[in-house]
This record gives sequence, C-alpha cells and structure tokens, in this order.
Amino acid sequence: VQLQASGGGLVQPGGSPRLSCAASGLSSDYYMIGWFRQAPGKEREAVSCINYSDGRTSYVDSVRGRFTTSRDNAKNTVSLQMNSLKPEDTAVYYCAVSRGVYDGHYFLDPSGDRIDYWGRGTLVTVSS
Repeated sequence: VQLQASGGGLVQPGGSPRLSCAASGLSSDYYMIGWFRQAPGKEREAVSCINYSDGRTSYVDSVRGRFTTSRDNAKNTVSLQMNSLKPEDTAVYYCAVSRGVYDGHYFLDPSGDRIDYWGRGTLVTVSS
C-alpha cells in the first residue's frame, strides 16, 4: 500500500488549502483513511478520517467545522479541505490508512495504534 499526500505549503491565516492523499494497493473499499498531524515540538494528533466504504466522517474537536474530509472513489483519493486556517494548524500532515471499517473515534486515537499504513507527510505552514 502506498499513500501519496500533496497540497501542503505556505498559507496565510484564514486561508483554505486542500490536501489530497492518493492511495494505491488497497484491495477493497473496507478501510478507514484519514489524517494526522504533528506540529513542531508537539505530539502527533489525529485530525479526521473517512470510512471509505460509506463515506462517514469523523473529526477532532479542534478542526470540526473548519476541515472537511471527502473521498473520490474513482480516483482512489481522499481530500482534506481546510478552511479558516490558524497559525496553530501549522504542522506536517500525514495520510494514514487502517484496514477494516469501524467507528471513527477509534481511528482518531492519537496513539495511532489502529493505523496500518502511513504516508509521507506534507508540511502546511500558516503564517503571514
């Protein structure tokens, strides 16, 4: 399984970048895919996830209402639309996959224990 994230960069506060994660090598639609992030000097935290088979999404409180995760089944990609960015959103964002489908809050456990595959991160820097 390979995960390729893209879309990071320098963004002004209040900006709305979109990250994408292209997944390859997955043999079915029964998996969870989502995003974690790690800010400089901080612990990794979960951001959001989507049940790839039915599209249900889950978010952590710090991004709910500002970030939206969606999937494109035809392209095997998952996107993270980020709105109203704040400097504290600055982090390396990682795409992650967990085999099987289940309640999203298990995927969002910051330990990452449910994650089977990690992609390389993409840096998002929020600064004026």
